[in-house]
Amino acid sequence: MSANIQKTVSRLHEKIEEGQYYEAQQQTRVVAARYIKAKKWGAAVDILSGVAEALLKAGQGGSAGDLCLLLVDVLEKGEVAVDAGSRGKLLGLLRLFEPGEPTRKRWSSKFGEFPAGDPEIHHVAGSIYAEEHEAYDAERHLVLGTRDSPEVLARMEYRWYKENESHTAGEFAGRAVIPYLLIGNVRAANASLKLFTAALQADNEGLAAQEVAGRTCGAEIFPSIPLLNFLSLLLLAVQRGGAELYKQLITKYSAHLRESGTWFDSLDAIAEMYFGVKRPRQGNPLFDMMGSLFGGGGGGGAQQPRRVEAPPSVGLD
Repeated sequence: MSANIQKTVSRLHEKIEEGQYYEAQQQTRVVAARYIKAKKWGAAVDILSGVAEALLKAGQGGSAGDLCLLLVDVLEKGEVAVDAGSRGKLLGLLRLFEPGEPTRKRWSSKFGEFPAGDPEIHHVAGSIYAEEHEAYDAERHLVLGTRDSPEVLARMEYRWYKENESHTAGEFAGRAVIPYLLIGNVRAANASLKLFTAALQADNEGLAAQEVAGRTCGAEIFPSIPLLNFLSLLLLAVQRGGAELYKQLITKYSAHLRESGTWFDSLDAIAEMYFGVKRPRQGNPLFDMMGSLFGGGGGGGAQQPRRVEAPPSVGLD
């Protein structure tokens, strides 16, 4: 931070100490706007983060959150590199917010727009939300986090599951496994399921389980928990890459999947990504007929689905 920037921040700190929170916030925006217009991104970042920190320490989460939203815009527009400095500023501010502060949620939701959607920032944000039992916000961040995030997510889902009926184990495990598969992170999907099932077995010593092993991978089957079995076999199918195996799996567990009723759209996407199975097209019968009459074949020249080749889980991150 240059001497001029430090002087400006100190002056704004004085206003905060005097209780002039709104004035400090507005003056910060004015000063930052000048630097943004001049494309002096580093100066804008220093001023916004410095004043936001002081406002947070003064208990002014709303005003600080407003400056934090502007800060992320500056980092994005200025294409500021995600390095130790920029990451440290964001994480330091994030930890200063009071639990439940509404502007923190608005601010953290913008992390995905930050260059590269920095995994470390997502991991810390998700971990904080998990500690505060803000499950939906935690899930959104942890899925985009680091190699350490599956453990945090699996343990949070397991704690949440224990507050519900025992037969819902598969549904809560799926809240980690399915999103990881949707972003192509097979390693994390496997890790989260193993952690969840390990916790389940530790709490239920009499829970029957069977090992199903292949040449390169295996799965653990729980006869009494169908949806948990489905997830295990789905991961096995993804790693083996067999469309027929996937279709058999869907057929076998169709009744249980219908009972849950929440995974169908996600499974359609997974089928297309990993097995090349096209999603069911929600067509208009009248348009389909007209397309056939006028030579369109009813399909409008639909493109083939993009296939994700899933290597063994060990190398994926």
